[in-house]
Amino acid sequence: MKVSVLGTGYVGLVSGVCLAEKMHEIICVDVDAAKVDLINRGIPPIFENGLEELLKKNVGKRLSATTDLERAVHETELSLIAVGTPFNGQEIDLTYIREVTKQVGKALRTKPGYHVVVVKSTVVPGTTDNVVRPILEEASGKKAGVDFGVGMNPEFLTEGEAINEFMHPDRIVLGGNESVSIEAQARLYEGFQGIPVIRTNNQTAEMIKYASNSLLATMISFSNEIANLCSALGGIDVVDVMRGVHSSRYLTVSLPTGEHHRPGAVSFLAAGCGFGGSCLPKDVSALAAQGRHAGILMPMLEAVLQVNRGQPERIIGLLTKHFPSLSGVRVAVLGLAFRPDTNDMRESPAIPIVRLLLAEGAVVTAYDPAAMEEARRVFKGDALALCESMKQAIKGVEAVVVVTRWNEFQALPNLLKEEKVQPLVVDGRRLLDKHQIARYEGIGM
Repeated sequence: MKVSVLGTGYVGLVSGVCLAEKMHEIICVDVDAAKVDLINRGIPPIFENGLEELLKKNVGKRLSATTDLERAVHETELSLIAVGTPFNGQEIDLTYIREVTKQVGKALRTKPGYHVVVVKSTVVPGTTDNVVRPILEEASGKKAGVDFGVGMNPEFLTEGEAINEFMHPDRIVLGGNESVSIEAQARLYEGFQGIPVIRTNNQTAEMIKYASNSLLATMISFSNEIANLCSALGGIDVVDVMRGVHSSRYLTVSLPTGEHHRPGAVSFLAAGCGFGGSCLPKDVSALAAQGRHAGILMPMLEAVLQVNRGQPERIIGLLTKHFPSLSGVRVAVLGLAFRPDTNDMRESPAIPIVRLLLAEGAVVTAYDPAAMEEARRVFKGDALALCESMKQAIKGVEAVVVVTRWNEFQALPNLLKEEKVQPLVVDGRRLLDKHQIARYEGIGM
């Protein structure tokens, strides 16, 4: 198929590159001419494992980028809307959705033939039918379901693993209120064999995405609440508790070979310093807000967010067990991205942790394998020393705080052997073996 992808962020560019790999002809569209130029030169404007390799393989062949949205719509059969939908504190901000939808509608006004417009951005239930569809009809002067189709195809991508997850999905959700739009999306995913396909209406497709992310966030906050109780009671380690929980037949599958397999979702039942990123905090907040607008209280989701907001302060509490005052204490923060294998710092717990440390007067160094450039932007003006290596960051410090589960940080115990005075290690992800570290504190113990 000939497809235009509108927006070249994580979702848009990953979708475009992967669909090109599946032999579709892709035109990526962005208002940022500099990003478009980078893409056309085979240079991804974002950091994502495997993205550069697939982009170089397909650019100039089955993939190109442009700022000309009208041309892209005219030259393709289907458009995927993949622009950002940030949360403004009260509701998701549909500014970019409205803008790009209006432009698509104007392009459809002069385009002959049937075109399908599919929302891939994460939007609250009702957005595709009550916002996107009317704007398309008004701007085009045409009728949805007659002259063009409207669908909703949510993404389920994890940053750092997005390429693999797109190419090997666990499910494909096709939303639409008429068969033509759903079947057009089905053709788009013909190359994905043996994957469960859910055909439904637009509102249900939108809700599936929010319900999925809300479940994962709930599992994390549940684990953190249990961890905080373990800490308060003493003598209990949440890592051992969760190992026992994970072994339940509800969470572990026994294979015919006698091996035991734990589904990936079980990894969310682990304690830490909180979830972040562009999806979980925003999506849970947006769904809770939509509940309030609908007159439905969402106390469980509100509690999920409340627990998450409190986790960075738990890190400070573990430090102050050993340092009554953090003023002048030299602290290294390892990990600034919200998760490993990405440079994305949106809603990263590292941000409040660093700022709480600085507010307490600590002397803070920090290192992340991928997010250093982003950190310079986020912490511009803050008294934070950004280091080029883990070894440099921990040199001479009194405490080390692990915030992100980068594999590289598992070398920390060996690096600490080179230090004459052993610093306190506060493990915000329970990544390390506590028995290998002289002075260890971790969430949930």
